[in-house]
This record gives sequence, C-alpha cells and structure tokens, in this order.
Amino acid sequence: MKIGIIGAGQWGSALDFALSQKNEVLITSRHYHDLPGFTTLEKVLECEYLVLVLPAQVIRPWLAEHPLAKHHKVLLASKGIDIQTGKFLNQILEEYVPSQHLAVLSGPSFAKEVRKGLPTAVVVSSHNEDLAKRYAEAFPNFMKAYTSDDVIGAEIAGAYKNVIAIASGISDGLQLGNNARAALLARGLVEMDRFGKFFGAKDETFLGLSGAGDLFLTASSTLSRNYRVGLGLASGKALKEILTQLGEVAEGVYTAQAIYAIAHEHGIYTPIANEVYAILHGKDPRQSITDLLERKE
Repeated sequence: MKIGIIGAGQWGSALDFALSQKNEVLITSRHYHDLPGFTTLEKVLECEYLVLVLPAQVIRPWLAEHPLAKHHKVLLASKGIDIQTGKFLNQILEEYVPSQHLAVLSGPSFAKEVRKGLPTAVVVSSHNEDLAKRYAEAFPNFMKAYTSDDVIGAEIAGAYKNVIAIASGISDGLQLGNNARAALLARGLVEMDRFGKFFGAKDETFLGLSGAGDLFLTASSTLSRNYRVGLGLASGKALKEILTQLGEVAEGVYTAQAIYAIAHEHGIYTPIANEVYAILHGKDPRQSITDLLERKE
C-alpha cells in the first residue's frame, strides 16, 4: 500500500516507522521532521489511504481548512472527543468522508515501544469490513492487528481511558496503594462500558484490547502523558504548570470536560470522570477520594 500520514508527533512518527515495514509511506506535519518519507501535505493527500494522527481538538478546524476528497480512505489514530461540539471524532470525519471510508485504530500501543519494534496488538474498527482488513494487513508482524465493526466503542474506549489514567496517576501520586489502583481501574472499566453502551457500543470492545488493554497500559506507566498529569495533580501542582512541563498534549484533560458535559446532558452515571473533571478545576484530590468511597453505588 501507499499510505499518507498526517501528523508527525510521537505517535505519528511511530506509525510511520511501523507502517513503513511493509508499505510505501509519506508523512507530513506543520513543522519539519527528519523522517525518510517527510513531504508536503499536498503530496500526502495524493495518497488514497491516509492515517490521521492530529491532536483531537485540532481535527475539526483542520478538516474545515483542508477538506478531504470523497475517495480518501482514512484510518483515525487520534483519541479524544471534540470539546467544542461534544462530537466523537468519527462523527466529525463522517462530515467529510463516507463512513464506509473510515476506520479507527485502538489498543495498547505506546509510541516509544512501537518505534523499538516491540510486540503489541491493536484493533482496526470500521463499518467496512474490507477496509478494516486492508488497514490491518498494512501493519508489521510485531503489531498483531485485529478487526472489529464497533467504531463508536473503539472511539469511546480510546478517549475514556485517558481520563481514568489521570485518576490512576492521582491515586498512585497520593500513594494509595495497589489495591486502590486495581479497584479504580476495575470500576473505571465498568464506567467506560456504561458510557459506551449508551451510544450503542459493545461490551466485548471494553473487555478487549481497545478497552481493558489500552486502559491497563495507559493507567499504569509514566510513559503515559495522562498518568503523569495525575501524578502532578496529586503533588499539588497547578494544571497549567503540569501541562507546560509535559510539553505535549494530554487528551484526557479535554476528554474529562467533554465526558462531564455529555454525561450530564444524557443522565449517564460517570462518578470517576466527574471527580477527575472536578480535580482539574481545583477540587482537592483527597476530598474526591472520600466522596468516591462514600458513594452508595
């Protein structure tokens, strides 16, 4: 395949390395990156098969400025919810390309480990089974790629796990112990599933690589930007200071805001996400722990 990647940050560069093992890959970004296939956006858009790896909050304005052609096939490798509209990213993309031309990438995949060629497994989800298989076959042997038709489940799992990862970082930063982290992740998985099922997602998505797999990874390692945000909040640092030191986008910060708004609009019970949202807006993390423990449900 000839594949064009839009976005050359850590994850985009890692996907460039991975997909280049079996395919011809072009990659572009706002700023120059010293990558073999780096070129202009115009050249990348000549590819029929694209991989979109932009920050979630950038995708909607980027598409408005650079509308894709109807023939383009897109693998969405970004994770998050647009906070301006409350829309999932696939919903935004479907305004520009047919849903049958869209796939979503999910699963446990730290960019640093992918660049080293370390083994993992991912999921390509699409309403178009042939497209899902086409993209899955493009991945190298060290990345086992499964396929699924649960696009909304993959979207929600990929976004929600970043919020639970912030909560996990707070728990570990407060030195609450292994029991607390395990309980938090288990209840976080239930919460993700409850939120997802409201929008028609499947239980098995949250029990698999897209949900549990990515959650366990992101919520337990300092390689995770969102987990590091939680550690910083637990130490009493201001959010602005944490994000400045991070130097990268932590999507969970925005996703917590989106989930909070969506859950309140539809009456979905999301206690952990609600507390993360409150902590991001100044609530004492220890008070959040007390409030979570005193819940009746």
